[in-house]
Amino acid sequence: AALQVLLSDGVGPTFNSMTVDSDTSTSDTLMLFATGAAAEDGQARIERADDPRVAAFRAALNEVLKDLSLQVVRDGEGATKMLEITVTGAESDAAAKRIALSIANSPLVKTAAAGEDANWGRIVMAVGKSGEMADRDRLAIWFGDVRVAVNGERDPDYSEQAASDVMKAQDIPVKVDIGLGTGSATVWTCDLTKEYVAINGDYRS
Repeated sequence: AALQVLLSDGVGPTFNSMTVDSDTSTSDTLMLFATGAAAEDGQARIERADDPRVAAFRAALNEVLKDLSLQVVRDGEGATKMLEITVTGAESDAAAKRIALSIANSPLVKTAAAGEDANWGRIVMAVGKSGEMADRDRLAIWFGDVRVAVNGERDPDYSEQAASDVMKAQDIPVKVDIGLGTGSATVWTCDLTKEYVAINGDYRS
């Protein structure tokens, strides 16, 4: 029971915060096993997830879960880039995650990343279609450290060259501040390339 609690807690910000194309295979599975080997060495059985002995294991488990989930993103069909999408200023953490996933699952956002285009208009579109509260005139958007939009408009100090340099990287941080509350969330996704279409278009079961 304790192991199940640790795994359930750990998948929220890791495996359940990443997406390749929004689809879930019928065979997608995550398992965590306890072998009982420690008991053979005389260690007392751990029955509860809040047992003080669990703290270090929990931290290590969460690191492994994050590493494995990011490997899934990097290994997406035809993927050449990974996007880390952080949403802040939403009405709640749950709202922030829904907005972040709306951005991460947008084909237009993902193809823009493949084309190395800092197209913040597509980010605004994805925020709007999320169904969560948002005010265009409060939005701020960054690609890496480059703020491309503020108060719903193009940043007056925006540098297209600086934004283009960010988009050329293999790992692209994207941040969106909604400007309404304190909710925040981070999700990961990959770009959508011609190779993705070729792999899935040519595939036969």
